[in-house]
Amino acid sequence: MEKTTYANLPINHTEEPIRLFKSDVLEFFTHIHPVVVLMLFVPVVLFFMVRALASGSAQAPPLTVFGVYAAGILVWSLSEYLLHRFVFHFEPTQPWLQRVWYLIHGVHHEQPQCKTRLVMPPILSIPLALFFYGLFRLVVGTLLGMQQLVGPAFAGFLTGYLTYDMVHYAEHHLSMRWGFLKYLKRYHLKHHFKNPNHGFGVSSPVWDVVFRTKPRDP
Repeated sequence: MEKTTYANLPINHTEEPIRLFKSDVLEFFTHIHPVVVLMLFVPVVLFFMVRALASGSAQAPPLTVFGVYAAGILVWSLSEYLLHRFVFHFEPTQPWLQRVWYLIHGVHHEQPQCKTRLVMPPILSIPLALFFYGLFRLVVGTLLGMQQLVGPAFAGFLTGYLTYDMVHYAEHHLSMRWGFLKYLKRYHLKHHFKNPNHGFGVSSPVWDVVFRTKPRDP
């Protein structure tokens, strides 16, 4: 397999999804409708927020809970940028890693309009969610000593992730003709069709501005 270089990947405009595996079972798990993500994670967000608000803990009054929830969204925003830039767009030299990274993100750049490969399938998103929950427990609960606020922080992080997934889907498949939504759509499509090495923010251009990776207008 040739080296995965997103800037050089040809765009596949066919409606038929690129097949990734010979096995029908494995291939099935590479496709997902975006509503599935909402069904999986919205209840988790509600659970952690309701539990924190109902606890009556002196460490977690409502204003603090919502403040930490907002901080969790901000943490996701930065994570989105860093993951997209340094993980998804990492270009390995080993053939087997090239194959892995093609499955992770390369196929999306080759066929960006595939409707069933715009959000992360549960076979990956659930283990990753558990991993990040463990990180929040370690950092917020253990290192910062705020165990009662782990839930709201993680709920904010998940909310940011859900927003990212839904915005990403909309950027590829909804009209988004007005105001900031129109700007976001055009911004992300520049990343796909003009310069894959800039414009790593999907739901916000803020971190591209901070880290000077905002694409220049032609």
